[in-house]
Amino acid sequence: MLLALDLSTAHGSIAVVQGDDVLFRSSFQSERSHNAQVFAPLREALAAAGNELTGIVIGNGPGSYTGVRIAIAAAQGIALSRNIWCVCWSSLTAPDIEAPACYNVIGDARRQSFYLARVENGRLLPDLDIVSAEIARERIADCEIVYTFDAKSPLDLTTVHAKPDAAKLAKIVQSLPSAELAALISQPLIPHYLAEAFITLPKRPTP
Repeated sequence: MLLALDLSTAHGSIAVVQGDDVLFRSSFQSERSHNAQVFAPLREALAAAGNELTGIVIGNGPGSYTGVRIAIAAAQGIALSRNIWCVCWSSLTAPDIEAPACYNVIGDARRQSFYLARVENGRLLPDLDIVSAEIARERIADCEIVYTFDAKSPLDLTTVHAKPDAAKLAKIVQSLPSAELAALISQPLIPHYLAEAFITLPKRPTP
């Protein structure tokens, strides 16, 4: 039985999954207050799971850095208290709408740049690109259907909007081969960074 949570977008999603059965599912809308809204449905999810949880799946974005960090912190606390494992998996692999096995994704990477990604059979391919608006338009022009997990279509392009679904995340991870899951469990829980952190340095005081 797996608990899954995704807070990478303004749409929070929590689920408890066992095999093909979704035992609990909850979602909520939050712009910048996941920490204020996630714990009530999380308590309900844990109550639904009882003592049968074996692992936790966290959607690690790309998306809201703060949201993903809250999800990781909450998952780590639960995992430590229950002596179970927790792993991260790409939020882009689990759209809340029916999607083909393989699809392209575009998203806003901030600072006038955009990310282009490809998902195949529940896996985010490693060659995610950060490109300029001009290149993004050129690349997308060759795609028949493009998905976005942003609230607004990047560059006003015609896209299919989706939100991460925690239940789908759990089902993807529970279907992984045991050796791959073991390797995943050994990895650190890290948000999917699209770029290095931007740090504003303080101005030097005037002499």
